[in-house]
Amino acid sequence: MKENQISTGRFIDGKEIFAVELTNSLGSKVKIYNYGAIVSEFIVTNAKGEKQDIILGFDDIDGYLNEDYLADYPYLGVIVGRYSNRIKDGKYSIDGVGYQMDKSLHGGITGFDKKVWNILPTVDPSLTLQYISPDGEESFPGNLTVQLTFKLSDANELILDYSAVTDAATAINLTHHTYFNLNKDGGNVAGHQLRIPAGNYLEQDADYVVTGRLTPVAGTSHDFLAGKAIGHDWDPGEGYDQSFVLDKPYGELGLASETTERTSGLKLDVYTTEPVAHFYTAKYLNTAIGKGGKGYGPFEAFCIETQHYPNSVNVPDFPTTILRPGDTYKQTTIFKVSHSVK
Repeated sequence: MKENQISTGRFIDGKEIFAVELTNSLGSKVKIYNYGAIVSEFIVTNAKGEKQDIILGFDDIDGYLNEDYLADYPYLGVIVGRYSNRIKDGKYSIDGVGYQMDKSLHGGITGFDKKVWNILPTVDPSLTLQYISPDGEESFPGNLTVQLTFKLSDANELILDYSAVTDAATAINLTHHTYFNLNKDGGNVAGHQLRIPAGNYLEQDADYVVTGRLTPVAGTSHDFLAGKAIGHDWDPGEGYDQSFVLDKPYGELGLASETTERTSGLKLDVYTTEPVAHFYTAKYLNTAIGKGGKGYGPFEAFCIETQHYPNSVNVPDFPTTILRPGDTYKQTTIFKVSHSVK
């Protein structure tokens, strides 16, 4: 793997935004910005021998800073934190002390996705980003130091290693919000084949907030255990926006999903140490101008957001998402691309 760091010429709060390119021996390339830890490109060779970018985004950094895009913000390719997904009414407590967030989705009004991260030196070809979130930012307690390392292996694995430490007890639930489409021409992802090894999903209320109840997937449209087309059982006006509890030992690296697309012959396997994969089919995606001037609409991508149980801070029976001084938050997620058609 090789790396290449390029200045974008853009600054936010005096901090320079860089693009870092990782390449491997297969000719694959990943481009990452230190703004929002955005994964902007993941270019691979499909089964037909064609170069193909499998993620949605923009041609340059300006697209991610565009006011129209931010006004209808879909979190294209960004890290999400301090707390991904939704917290009920934005309220929670730690050790009897209550906290109220300004917004109960993806970490607040100005989350980690809108920060310029520091680029740290690394020994091997990789990219390590660091952000220090100050005490009280978006109403979260504690000074939190987060590091995220990206590696692109010669097996076409994009490896994300997260770590974080804090000086006061705080809530943390990080994920990456990459939008994938394995069809070279894009379009609706209903025809992608998906398998999720999860026997249960998390019940949600009308506002997509997890209630604390596990529901078996058997006999429901959420049953992806044997694999099926994404659109086989969905409501075409709603798609999926659901958290699945993975059938693997807690904390161990295991399969979260596998997705294939017939025309490209590409397969995307996601592995994670996290207990939950949130599957989202981009119902609210409405971006007028993306890469190559092409717009992105609803259901033209899917996300596999690996994380802890959403709203865990309000559900005592769920695995804790409280990080305390002296402990280290760790997570690994791997996006592995291969050919489903040999």
